[in-house]
Amino acid sequence: MVGATACGSGGNGPREELSAASMGELAALAAAEPVAAEADELAAAAVTPSPSTSAEKQKFAKTRFVANASLAAGATYQWIVKPYRAGKFKKGTKGRTFALIKAGLAGAFAYNRLKAATENAKGDPLLSKAVAPLTAGIESLKGLGSKLRKGQAGDGDIDAFDSVINSVKDAGKSAGAVVTDQVPSASQLGG
Repeated sequence: MVGATACGSGGNGPREELSAASMGELAALAAAEPVAAEADELAAAAVTPSPSTSAEKQKFAKTRFVANASLAAGATYQWIVKPYRAGKFKKGTKGRTFALIKAGLAGAFAYNRLKAATENAKGDPLLSKAVAPLTAGIESLKGLGSKLRKGQAGDGDIDAFDSVINSVKDAGKSAGAVVTDQVPSASQLGG
């Protein structure tokens, strides 16, 4: 019987002997994984219900738009605008590093949710027209998450986030999709 040794951190941890049969099973599983993942995706697509009328599709588009835009608005206010106005991003402030990390995560999260909201808006003609002019503003937020995390954001950057969020809220309201702040959980931000 041929054996191989798998070891953890630099060989200082416990060793586990793998037989040739075990290695063969692992290789077979690794080779089968892409096929299984594709089969899972096909099965999920077959089971996933889809709206049957265009009115249902538009309703779901608005609902998803509101959910994504609300999360972006909540994250922006709770972890970017509010701490900035309270002076938590200033050098020497107690808790500054933690506030900047949360702001960076919130910035990346808000950008991601706003991009998803613009994709959702495409499912509703009125909402799509209202949100279309905002895509450049949303795209301008792309790098601000890392800028916030590094403590390099200034008044203009914070105002840009606030302005884009307010524009998205106004566009949603004009299309009958009212966006209210919904603060995401910390696990949603990180994950």
